[in-house]
Amino acid sequence: MPDTLAPSTRINGVAVPDSRLGQAITEFIRDTESALLFNHSSRVFFFGAIAGQQRGLSVNHELLYAAAMFHDIGLMPSHASADLRFEVDGANAARDFLQSYGVDPADIEKVWTGIALHTTPGVPEFMHPVIALTTAGVEMDVLGLTYGQYPEEIREAVAAAFPRTPQFKEDIIQAFYDGIKHKPHTTFGNVKADVLADKDAGYRRDNFCSIIRCSHWVS
Repeated sequence: MPDTLAPSTRINGVAVPDSRLGQAITEFIRDTESALLFNHSSRVFFFGAIAGQQRGLSVNHELLYAAAMFHDIGLMPSHASADLRFEVDGANAARDFLQSYGVDPADIEKVWTGIALHTTPGVPEFMHPVIALTTAGVEMDVLGLTYGQYPEEIREAVAAAFPRTPQFKEDIIQAFYDGIKHKPHTTFGNVKADVLADKDAGYRRDNFCSIIRCSHWVS
């Protein structure tokens, strides 16, 4: 299993929450996810929290950590449903976990939404900081959309603490595919349809216009 940072380790003033809940999240995700996803999720937390600094947003790091660490757990067979989007599976897992620790329902809702919307571009950035910064961390680590906005020393420090695999770009695409290939219908209207199209030559994505034209309405 991957190692985790000591609670005292800080990157640009950001550290893994050293609370009872933070420690429980770390242990649970470390024991449940692959090393690839654990390290990716940890980087998402740091990049998201640092994006908050850059944007002048005040965010509860414990809630952001929960959203970042659970955001891909729906890709794991142990938490993958047969018919829900993997994002919703992850959001539901986080909700159940946080409820068991007595977290305020309003805060759980923020975490749930941050996970559920993390692959929906153009919306989360206008929402609560927990939601916005979860997506910001994902977009930095997977897509590199804001790569130039992070000083080199910060990028290197985060990657040193939670290393990217030598072929991370291809490894993460494969992890996405492995987690959703059994339910391709759940990718309708979201970015994961591109993963199926890339990995499965026989995949044909649902077409929004075709669904409209084939509906039971006469006109």
